[in-house]
Amino acid sequence: MELLLGFCNWSTLGLCAALKLPQISAVLGARSARGISLPSLLLELGGFLVFLRYQWYYEYPLLTYLEYPILITQDLILLLCVFHFNGDVKRAAPYIALCVSAWFILTLQKWILDLAMPE
Repeated sequence: MELLLGFCNWSTLGLCAALKLPQISAVLGARSARGISLPSLLLELGGFLVFLRYQWYYEYPLLTYLEYPILITQDLILLLCVFHFNGDVKRAAPYIALCVSAWFILTLQKWILDLAMPE
């Protein structure tokens, strides 16, 4: 049973590592971010960030949330692609700053994190 659980954990990580690669490849190949919804990308990024921070703050085992840093990295790459191909990479800076700020703000007080991720 433990072998099966280990396989499931590592296969999940492998699949998450490859999840957005076709989309990133297509965007880079087309040299266009047309069809990528910025609000959807930001919503997904925010959700992943809150969940990752919650898991980290409450010291869950690393393998239970290790896919989220991978997915966040891929979303940040897509975010940069959106702004790059729209001709304004500097507009990405406030969004990235917001993500970094949210990372720290979520754990200023326990109630903030609990409000963002109710049990």
